[in-house]
Amino acid sequence: MTRIHVSLAARDIDASRRFYETLFGTAPVKTKEDYVKFSVDDPSVNLSLVQSDRPGEPGPVRHYGIEVGSTEEVVAAHGRIRAAGFSTMNEEGTTCCFAVQDKVWAVDPDGNRWEVFVVLEDADTFGEGPQLAGLSKVEVDPAQADGPCCG
Repeated sequence: MTRIHVSLAARDIDASRRFYETLFGTAPVKTKEDYVKFSVDDPSVNLSLVQSDRPGEPGPVRHYGIEVGSTEEVVAAHGRIRAAGFSTMNEEGTTCCFAVQDKVWAVDPDGNRWEVFVVLEDADTFGEGPQLAGLSKVEVDPAQADGPCCG
């Protein structure tokens, strides 16, 4: 089995755990005082959260994403995330990364931006960056809120 691994620093491990339980729709496979691990089959990812007082330092990552197979799956993720009390922003028929997509954006408690998206068709243009004004300013770092969607 091949699986992507992402390790994220988290200021509030409990808040981050709740966000990722909601995003993935499953509980973690390992929980320690300062560590949480998710091993998810769909999407195939090994995600660990590590307690840290210094998350979100500038780096090359712009956002993370989960590609799903249908608009219905995007809608379901949107409902699940919103119902858990997290701010979301919906984009329908948006052009991003040379593809027309339906997507929903959410931001975890440490400012990591996530999109759940479906590719509807190819596009000839790169597209514009996400307009994240619909998300709480507390949750979105304004320095990262503009620019290309996949930059």
